[in-house]
Amino acid sequence: MKQKIFKKYFFATLAIIVFSLSILLMILLFVFNNYLSESKYEVLNKSCDSVTEYLSNSKTQNQKNILINLMNTISSTSEIDVFITDSKGFVKLCGCDECFNKEYCHRYGARVSGNTIAKAANGEFKEYSTLGLYENVHFAVGKPIYDENGSVNAIVFSAASITAVRGLILTILKFYLMSAVIPITIMFFAIYAMTYRLVRPLKLMSEATKAMAKGDFSKRIPVTSDDEIGELAVSFNLMTNSLVQLEGMRRSFVANVSHELKTPMTTIGGFIDGIIDGTIEEEKQSYYLGIVSEEVKRLSRLVQSMLSMAKLESGEYVLKREIFDFRELLFTIVISQEQRIENKKINIIGLDTLDSVSVNADKDLLHQVIYNLVDNAIKFTPEEGEITFSLDVVGKRISFKVINTGKGIPENELRYVFERFYKVDKSRSANKNSTGLGLYIARNIVSAHGGKITVSSKENATTTFTVDLPS
Repeated sequence: MKQKIFKKYFFATLAIIVFSLSILLMILLFVFNNYLSESKYEVLNKSCDSVTEYLSNSKTQNQKNILINLMNTISSTSEIDVFITDSKGFVKLCGCDECFNKEYCHRYGARVSGNTIAKAANGEFKEYSTLGLYENVHFAVGKPIYDENGSVNAIVFSAASITAVRGLILTILKFYLMSAVIPITIMFFAIYAMTYRLVRPLKLMSEATKAMAKGDFSKRIPVTSDDEIGELAVSFNLMTNSLVQLEGMRRSFVANVSHELKTPMTTIGGFIDGIIDGTIEEEKQSYYLGIVSEEVKRLSRLVQSMLSMAKLESGEYVLKREIFDFRELLFTIVISQEQRIENKKINIIGLDTLDSVSVNADKDLLHQVIYNLVDNAIKFTPEEGEITFSLDVVGKRISFKVINTGKGIPENELRYVFERFYKVDKSRSANKNSTGLGLYIARNIVSAHGGKITVSSKENATTTFTVDLPS
């Protein structure tokens, strides 16, 4: 079974902290143990030095009693054992209370191991050892005592139980663990909260993506931080909004395509069936066949527009750039619409004052853009209305405007003008010459050239389309 990321992150972080505290504890105990050991050895060294110094300077007759008294004082004060052996390792004198009170010790006659004696005789004995006298390991230091001839005739030993040091270390460990309970508990809840806060957006994103897979785009991720997770939540919400728009456009596209295809096909099918079954009289068949021909052409234009749209959207279309006169192209298109312009008695303004401007672009595609703008301007300009053209060069860019009088476009619909199959005037859906793709394709063509097309309008006044292109 897969572990949740919450458990993985939480327990991994907790394990790292516990491991780090354990390493810290081990280092602390190691350092403290070394410190206590060195301190204890230093005390043992000084004890041995005190005894050897006394023996080397003492000239009194009552030397034994004073020496026992000195050794007993050292033992009582430092909580250590101090005793003297002969050169063979047999205990001869001890600083314990028993020896101090009774001048006798149970260790008398006991012998320290020969290996220990050999090391101590060389003045280098300092180690953990039982000395052959203790059941447990002790800190032990041994130093030689020399006679007048410089020969070793005795050795003084000082020893301290290691149990006291271990007990102290265990006490420190106990207090450390007890004191660590509170911060570990606090860290436990802090890590839990941090992990939950970190993982929660990811969990919400997982739930949201599952909902999206079922078609539900309503879920959004709350942005609760200004870090990478917050940025991810913002990006996810933006992506969701984009998907909502795309889904809406997809449904609208399917609905519009279905409508645009269904209408002419229904007309074509109805008239052809009427001709075949004789419902339409023979003398009227030519008229209705003409209508069928127009509907077929309309379907052809729709399919061609959709193909052009698909190529532009996929980036498959390669621009065939050439240098040509933009004004000349505009003249050609306007002249081709001369009959329509005269029929509506439209007044053309500014066309005769335009300067010649050369552009490096795909002429066929720009022809389609300008044709769509001029066609729309003529279509929506009322009789005896006006269409104004302007062409300006600003630096290395040109700005072309088509302004027509008329009803205009409502402000709340301006942003939808360049969308697929969108028609401001819904009655245009019956217009056989309109596919609702012209402005959408025009925008894609202009964008492919590195330009921008915009629209502005004043209701019952004018509508302005502006094309900005690199020259």
